[in-house]
Amino acid sequence: MKEELFGRHGTVNAEAAIYTYGEMVYRLALIQMKNRSEADDVFQEVFLRLVKYKDRIRSEEHLKAWLLRVTLNCCKKEFDKAFRRNTVAMEKECKSEESYEMEMPGNPVYEAVLALPENYKSVVHLFYYEQYSVREIGKILEVSESVVKTRLYRGREMLKEALKGEWESAGRI
Repeated sequence: MKEELFGRHGTVNAEAAIYTYGEMVYRLALIQMKNRSEADDVFQEVFLRLVKYKDRIRSEEHLKAWLLRVTLNCCKKEFDKAFRRNTVAMEKECKSEESYEMEMPGNPVYEAVLALPENYKSVVHLFYYEQYSVREIGKILEVSESVVKTRLYRGREMLKEALKGEWESAGRI
């Protein structure tokens, strides 16, 4: 797959990158945005930026880290938009059964991860869902390894507390 990701001139093949990393980018955007349409917008923006800056990326590892970093930055940009700050979610406004918001699969761990504060949610997602090491997460988020370890520890503690009732009601094996 490495030959397909980079063309003859050493630039990234955007179509191959979408095929290879599209699911990862979309999952991260969906976790961050909690809304399919906004995750779609972030996905599109990330790969448009890839097309624009594809000549700056030189390796597959750099590409993957770059895509994760740009996805997180695009999510932050979406959160900062005035439109998003001045709107109310449909479920809060109309309390209807049908909603266009992201469907929760009913997994209490997944719901607990989504409820974590932004810093902890990103680190937990990258560590457990994307299988990145502490060092790699530090580089992606541009923080030190000790910050990543602290956020992982605190995120786990928050998850443990949030899921305490779930595990007690399920019983011990």
